[in-house]
Amino acid sequence: MDYQQTLNYLFSRFPTFHLIGAPAYKANLDNTLEICRLINHPYADFQTVHVAGTNGKGSVSHMMASVLQESGFKTGLFTSPHLKDFRERIKVNGEMVPEQFVIDFVHRHQADFEKIEPSFFEMSFGLAMKWFSDSKVDIAVIETGMGGRLDSTNVITPLLSVITNIGLDHTQFLGNTITQIAREKAGIIKPGVPVVIGETDQESADVFKLTAAENKAEITFADQVVEIIRELNNADPDRLKVTATGFGKKINLDCPLTGDYQLKNLATVVTAVKKLETLLPVPTHLKLEAGIKNTLQNTRLSGRWQILRKNPLTICDIGHNPHGLRLVVDQLKSIRYERMHFVIGVVNDKDISTMLAMLPKEAIYYFCKASIPRGLDTDLLQTEAIKHGLRGEKYNSVRQALNAAWQIAGENDLVFIGGSAFTVAEVL
Repeated sequence: MDYQQTLNYLFSRFPTFHLIGAPAYKANLDNTLEICRLINHPYADFQTVHVAGTNGKGSVSHMMASVLQESGFKTGLFTSPHLKDFRERIKVNGEMVPEQFVIDFVHRHQADFEKIEPSFFEMSFGLAMKWFSDSKVDIAVIETGMGGRLDSTNVITPLLSVITNIGLDHTQFLGNTITQIAREKAGIIKPGVPVVIGETDQESADVFKLTAAENKAEITFADQVVEIIRELNNADPDRLKVTATGFGKKINLDCPLTGDYQLKNLATVVTAVKKLETLLPVPTHLKLEAGIKNTLQNTRLSGRWQILRKNPLTICDIGHNPHGLRLVVDQLKSIRYERMHFVIGVVNDKDISTMLAMLPKEAIYYFCKASIPRGLDTDLLQTEAIKHGLRGEKYNSVRQALNAAWQIAGENDLVFIGGSAFTVAEVL
C-alpha cells in the first residue's frame, strides 16, 4: 500500500472517534498495553510531559514543545485531532512523521493489529511512541485524547503532568458534572510526579488536591502563582503581547496565538516550564520567551483564532464545546465590525442547545456540515438554531457556506468560521 491506501485502510479498519464518535471509544487500556508490548514499550526510551484538560491542551502542548525545541532538546509532540493530514498528530522538532514510516509501521504490524482490534487512536499512539523512540527524541509532549484515567496515553510516567482546565464536554463518557470529569482528568496524576493545574475552579480543585495528596504529588495552580497582563497598547492583531509575573520575575512574552483565552494558557505554560526546569535530568534554564514567540514556526500549529483574510476580516477557531465556545464569543465582542457572518458546523454528540444559546443573535448564520459521519445534519442544526433566535441559510458544504459569506460580506464585516475542529479543517 502507498500512503493514501494505508490511511484508507486505517480509517476503514479501525474505529475512529473523530469520524464516528462513541463506537470508537475504548474504556480501558487493554489494547494500548497490548500494542506497547508488541512494540517493546518505546516510551521508556525518552522523557515525557503529559497534558490533559477540556480546552487549551493543544495550545499548551504546542507551546511547551516549542520551548523545549528552542532550548536544544530534540522534541516529540503527539496531539489530536489533525486538521489536514494525519501526520500532524506526530511531530519531531515540528516535522511530521514521514509517510514511509506510517506505511512500514502499519505493514509490519497489520496482522497483529487485526487480532488486537485497537481503535484508531490507540494505534496512532503506538505509532507515535515508536517514531519518537526511533528518532531518539530527548523528550516528548503527549496530549491526551479524551479524559485521562482511561486515555491511551496514560501508560506513560512523565516528568510533569499538566491539566489545563475542566469543562462539560464528552459527558457521555466522562460524567455529567465538573467533579466527575475532574476525577477522570486527574487520572493522569502519577505517584511522585508534580502536576500543574491551569485554572482554579472550586468544584475541580478539591478533586485535584485529593488525588495529588493520595499520590504524594506536588500540585501547583498556575493562576495562583503567575499573573498574565495583556499589553493594551499593542496594535498588532497578529501578536499577543503580555507581561507574566511569577516565580520572582517579570517576563515580557510575545505570543503568535492571539485569542484572549490564550492568557490562561500562557499562565499554564509559564508555570509548567518553570517546574520542568527543576525536573529535567540536568536542571536547565529553558528558553521560554523564544519558545512562545516561535510556536507557530516550530510546531506548525493552526486553527486557534487564526486570521485567514484581512478583507473582509476572516477568522477561524476550533472551539467546539460550551466551555471553549464561550471564550470565542467573548473574544468576538472585542472586534469592531459592521456585520458578523458566522459559518457554523457542529458534531452531533455535543451540547448543541447550550452552544447555540450563547451565540450572537445579530449575526448572519451560514449552516453547514463537515463531511464526516459525526457532523450534525444542517436541517437539524438550522432548526435548533431558530429556536435560539439565530437566522441564516443552510449550505451543502463548509466551502460553499464560506464562499457565500465572502460574497455577501462587506469590507468592514467580520466572517467567522467555527463550531467544530472539522469545520475549520475543511476551510484550512
